[in-house]
Amino acid sequence: MSGAIEVVRPGALTTIQDLGRPGFAQLGIPRSGAADRGSLMLANRLVGNAEGAAALECTLIGPALLFHGGAQLAITGAETSARLNGEAVALNAVFAAAPGDLLEIATASTGLRSYVAVRGGIEAEPVMGSRSSDLLSGLGPAPLRGGDLVEIGEPIGEVPPIGVAPVAAAATEPLLRVLAGPRDDWFADEALQLLANSSWEVSPDSNRSGARLIGPELPRLREDQLLSEGIAHGAIQVPPSGQPIILLADHPTTGGYPVIAVVVSADLGAAGQLRPGQKLRFALS
Repeated sequence: MSGAIEVVRPGALTTIQDLGRPGFAQLGIPRSGAADRGSLMLANRLVGNAEGAAALECTLIGPALLFHGGAQLAITGAETSARLNGEAVALNAVFAAAPGDLLEIATASTGLRSYVAVRGGIEAEPVMGSRSSDLLSGLGPAPLRGGDLVEIGEPIGEVPPIGVAPVAAAATEPLLRVLAGPRDDWFADEALQLLANSSWEVSPDSNRSGARLIGPELPRLREDQLLSEGIAHGAIQVPPSGQPIILLADHPTTGGYPVIAVVVSADLGAAGQLRPGQKLRFALS
């Protein structure tokens, strides 16, 4: 261990996340990991970690963190403001904290999840090869609470010569590309066009398992019950209400609601940044 971080305030929901634990779906265990994998990997690259090193995922309202040792950090993901001892620090750029420094991350103004990577990575006991908090199955470390001490690992390798990354501003109304199926034949002919031609709103009843959407009802052809089958990250399930759900990082590995379409892998990070009340659209690929 090269130092520790004390959680003064945990924020709305701050968890430890890496790239997850793939390969256990047959046991009912989702991959989990960062909801926005691209932002996690960028934060790690900036501080010289392996892309899959564990970092902190902060949801909407960020934490206050007290450093018990020196550290190099980067914050990526949602648009927010962060202050070190009251002084603003830049996002998507490396900065240093000294022992006794206090980092405070405010409420996100755009997007939902921020990532705090520290050089050396966050240390936690691996479970099935991952340090990720899986809020569906309960595997991995618990969400952070006030008073927790988070250990920092030993740095490996050199610090990158470039400590800042240009990141485009997130779209106010994201456009998520989707592939039809595998159960689009369970829906009326107009359902896919309705999915693509409508503006949808993210429901407050959303979490790391799925983003529930509010919009027009997607009409079904079949009303019988689908046997449970495997489902993927990004699958758009449609329950009897006709209101779709985008499955996110902690999604169940099987489900009985038909999947009308699946978000393409390149847009999963944007899906993981959807916040309650936000509008979005879909485009058929």
